[in-house]
Amino acid sequence: MKRSGILNRHLAGATAELGHGDGVLICDVGMPLPPGPRVVDLAFRAGVPSFADVLDGLLDELVVEGATAAEEIREANPEAACLLTARLPDLTYVPHERLKALTASARLVVRTGEARPYANVLLRCGVFF
Repeated sequence: MKRSGILNRHLAGATAELGHGDGVLICDVGMPLPPGPRVVDLAFRAGVPSFADVLDGLLDELVVEGATAAEEIREANPEAACLLTARLPDLTYVPHERLKALTASARLVVRTGEARPYANVLLRCGVFF
């Protein structure tokens, strides 16, 4: 049994299968889930696990070369916006409707228990070398 890192077997397996350029959507409970990508639903109850916990856990496991969030997050959820800006300095903002369209190309969707507006980010995987 693993002692550290991602313990959820579905999430650990899904992240191991990701390759360069693959998209990973970390989303709140309100984000419409696109058809097609693998979905790992971690939501246990409102706020658990938090968007911050899931983001930090995945950033420990993945190499990220780009990220996109909804521009509406800056006004509607400034705490999450600050979190994303601190963790992802090259973050790109697009309108929420555009972000929803971009999620169709994600290979993996990780649903958190977050229930605050626009707590969503699309990560683009990089390579470790």
